[in-house]
Amino acid sequence: MSNINFEAQLFKIGSQILLLLPKSASAKLPSRGMAMVEGTINGVSFQMPLEPDGRGSHWFKVNEAMRKAAKIDVGDTAQLSITPSKIWPEPVIPEDLEKALKSSPDEYTLWKNVTPIARWDWIRWISSTKNPETRKKRIEVELSKLKKGMKRPCCFNRS
Repeated sequence: MSNINFEAQLFKIGSQILLLLPKSASAKLPSRGMAMVEGTINGVSFQMPLEPDGRGSHWFKVNEAMRKAAKIDVGDTAQLSITPSKIWPEPVIPEDLEKALKSSPDEYTLWKNVTPIARWDWIRWISSTKNPETRKKRIEVELSKLKKGMKRPCCFNRS
């Protein structure tokens, strides 16, 4: 697949700095759901999962290191070139999930045996709530589902 080239402006929601792909760029991705891409932002290389915005496009968080390297900040327009990636890197496991997995050795073994994209899905499902009680319950549900042999969250809309 060829590179998808576009410009986009950084914006802020709460404490997060984000970049929203133009719908025309997002339409060239292989999935309306979460998609892994490799690319450059103002010439700086990155690999990042793009999240669907629910309106036909995708977005991603632009961390401080990326902003400094690309010399951009909120309100600036960046030049991007991305290519969908078939390789999903290992996700960073949130502390509460990692603690729960490590305290359940059988489920942790099952966790390590699912694909990286499945692990991304589990983490995304758990992290999609801001309610601490719901998050705790989702971690418990994940452990239970892993124990039953389920490899992905059921009924979770990836888009």
